[in-house]
Amino acid sequence: MWDEFKKFAMRGSVVDMAVGIIIGAAFTSIVNSLVDDIIMPPIGMLLGKVDFANLYLTLQEGDPAGPYLTLVEAQQAGAVTINYGLFLNSLISFLIVAFTVFLLLRAVNRLQDELAEGEPAEEPTTKKCPFCLSEINIKAKRCPQCTSEL
Repeated sequence: MWDEFKKFAMRGSVVDMAVGIIIGAAFTSIVNSLVDDIIMPPIGMLLGKVDFANLYLTLQEGDPAGPYLTLVEAQQAGAVTINYGLFLNSLISFLIVAFTVFLLLRAVNRLQDELAEGEPAEEPTTKKCPFCLSEINIKAKRCPQCTSEL
């Protein structure tokens, strides 16, 4: 069983998938930082110094009762909130990741198309006998099926 597991784990596709997951996790932290630290502050400033991380709707007051200046204060008080600002940050992060993956796949597809164009077309190795219509070697002078001369 151990040998079978090692064979499975060392298969190329499993290793490639593991590398992709690790790179994806690292990329996610970069995108989250890009959204939280670079994109959202100017957008918040344009919208009147709004911090998107602190946009929330209070459904039920906590103890002590609000109003709360930040989401952290509301959560510490035990208030029930809908955190739509954090959702907006996540949505923007997703759109950035999706667009980046789209650009990457588009580049890979174009590269594959260019490589495919440069390859010569495969020449046929067989032909049909005009008498019995069986497949024969393209260099054959006589059909082995019907013994006709070509």
